[in-house]
Amino acid sequence: MGKFTAYNIPLKSLTPGDHAFDFHLDKLFFENMEFSDARNADIDVALKVVYRNDIYALHFQFSGQITVPCDRCLDDLAIDINTSYDITVQYGDDYNDDSDQLLIIPHSDNSLNVSYMIFDTVVLAIPLKHVHPMGKCNKAMSAILRQHQADEPDQALDDTVDAVDPRWEALRDIPLDESND
Repeated sequence: MGKFTAYNIPLKSLTPGDHAFDFHLDKLFFENMEFSDARNADIDVALKVVYRNDIYALHFQFSGQITVPCDRCLDDLAIDINTSYDITVQYGDDYNDDSDQLLIIPHSDNSLNVSYMIFDTVVLAIPLKHVHPMGKCNKAMSAILRQHQADEPDQALDDTVDAVDPRWEALRDIPLDESND
């Protein structure tokens, strides 16, 4: 049994109408996806599949939390995940995922594995910068960060003032024609 077989939706065996599937994402799900940023997770995923006229409308609803390291202090930071994702699936001759709204899968596929759709949606719901609100970071780590930030700007400023690109230095030797002809 594979890591993600629990996320297979048996599309061909569904009867016309509405169908519900529930999933729970924990740390193991993200470890299996090799997403090292997730330190913990507690996310519920409700999937509603509406099957009508050979078209499957999938609606994912996500709610819960994922714990990632804070970019500033590296302590755990719990991020709320409350998002949704919709996609339409239908059968065709070949696999085609060129569209964000429509997925075409081959007639030979009896089921659709939604694990990567779930993973991608959760990862995209995580902000690019994950930091604690001001004053909530680890005090010891924040003090070290402030110390290093205070040391670096002076060093960087000294390096940039003295460094002149020799290509630009050669422009100083070009005489300027001050006349306005």
